[in-house]
Amino acid sequence: MTTARPFEIRVPDEVLTDLHDRLRRARLQPDSPRKPSSGMSGDYLRRLVDAWLAFDWRERETWLNGHPQFLADVGDTTLHFVHRRAERADAPVLLVMHGWPHTFALQLALVDALPDVHVVAPSLPGFAFSTPYADGEMSETRLADTMHRLMTEVLGYERYLTYGEDVTANVSDLIAATYPGVAGILATHSHFPNQEQREQTTDASERAFFDTLAAFHGDHGAYGHVQGTRPDTLATALNDSPAGLLAWLAEKLVEWSDTPWRSDGDGGPGGDGDSGGDRGPATVERRISRERILTEATIYWVTQSIRSSFRPYYEGADQPGVIPPTRVPAVVAIQRHESTYPESLARAHYLDLRSFERLDEGGHFTAAEVPEVVAGLVRRLVAEAW
Repeated sequence: MTTARPFEIRVPDEVLTDLHDRLRRARLQPDSPRKPSSGMSGDYLRRLVDAWLAFDWRERETWLNGHPQFLADVGDTTLHFVHRRAERADAPVLLVMHGWPHTFALQLALVDALPDVHVVAPSLPGFAFSTPYADGEMSETRLADTMHRLMTEVLGYERYLTYGEDVTANVSDLIAATYPGVAGILATHSHFPNQEQREQTTDASERAFFDTLAAFHGDHGAYGHVQGTRPDTLATALNDSPAGLLAWLAEKLVEWSDTPWRSDGDGGPGGDGDSGGDRGPATVERRISRERILTEATIYWVTQSIRSSFRPYYEGADQPGVIPPTRVPAVVAIQRHESTYPESLARAHYLDLRSFERLDEGGHFTAAEVPEVVAGLVRRLVAEAW
């Protein structure tokens, strides 16, 4: 069995000094004429840059280190992960995986909401403090194998529950469908058929959902196309400019969360009004606070991991392959960004579906946005599967 070794985050002072120097010299521009309604606004980015300069990373670092962290060698990657044990040795066990552009840090709200569960929250290879795969290949099959080995070979768990978001939604499905010892799965990003399977469906609601999805990605999917086709060129710019990195990350953290921003001056990335954190709860940062946005940006900056975080897009791990049906108990709760997802798709994949619902709150980063709601879903799965 591979041994896990304790780890604490300790960013060198000179790295933070260099970050602050670059932020002070940032060459920010006003919005261009006829600016698209979506995307980062100059006003909002200026506010974020100023906030990053005043951000107390050492205080945040101490908070992060309050969650037990470890490193372990799994194949040709060194995985970083949080392993927060419950008081009861026989408590249920949950694997919690992030996607892009978030890191393990954004999943800690769910970890904190589950004191009665052993929770493992890894950094994907090439994200945050985990090293990339040596050969760069980052398929969903490889990620599933790595995560299962972490849970079994490193941590010695014979049974566990699984949860993933974004690119790891596919990984979670694959783990639950493939590996013995997986007791159940929670999905807020429910299973998507691959493109060929989508084209073959004759169900009207399914076809309408896929058409809506395709239209949305046509309007908003440029980031994924660039990350999947020119990852190193983009990463070179973002790795050299903290303001650029912040704009790239914050745009998605805000737009993909369940927020009330609009493009007519409500303060979102594409708006011109005052923005999150300054106008009470009805702001663009009501789900993911400015502190958490800056935490994500700082982790990407100090680890220089933006380039390796693009690997799932370049290697195709963000595209669903053919994943066998899942036969373990499943709880599915559809987050609001996929609110019209047809129940028929879930029932076709999760053959032991114990419950299906549509959430009233929570967007793409569901575990971070509504951790207590997701914790309740975990406990429901525990009651059904553990």
